[in-house]
Amino acid sequence: MSMIGEYLRVTATELDRAIHDPEWALDFAEEVQDAEEESEPAPAEARHFSPHKTWDMLRFLLARAEFPVNVIQGEEPFAEDEDWGYGPPRYLRPERVRLAAKALRAISYDQLVSGVHPAELTSAEVYPLGWSELGSLEWGRPWYDGLTRFFEAAARADDATLVWLD
Repeated sequence: MSMIGEYLRVTATELDRAIHDPEWALDFAEEVQDAEEESEPAPAEARHFSPHKTWDMLRFLLARAEFPVNVIQGEEPFAEDEDWGYGPPRYLRPERVRLAAKALRAISYDQLVSGVHPAELTSAEVYPLGWSELGSLEWGRPWYDGLTRFFEAAARADDATLVWLD
């Protein structure tokens, strides 16, 4: 079984409903995922985005860069239910999404991996391992770019994001 990072853009009204009715939020997240699985919208148009297995690599790199927002794990929990996958889901309020988008725009992937040796990821037991392979740090580039575009679109729409590991 794999651990996959998941994001869902939600309006302020949807966030309020998710906080008060996490079961609705899970159903809503699954509906959006199913709908977008067929259409495969670009990250800037999508309501759902997944960096797949790169979430822990990106977490490691962003923490190393002292990123101001926890975009990988979210910041505020809203459900204790484990039905979401690995641990409870969390969210980022619109103002944190805007800050994250601005900070993501300010750090290129090249800056993020500058000076990082794959052995650091192996030593830190960054999921999913296998960092000794040639070019392993390049694996995260398209997912970081997608995450940046997803957060920029969410910030423009003044959306919040739900975040979870599935």
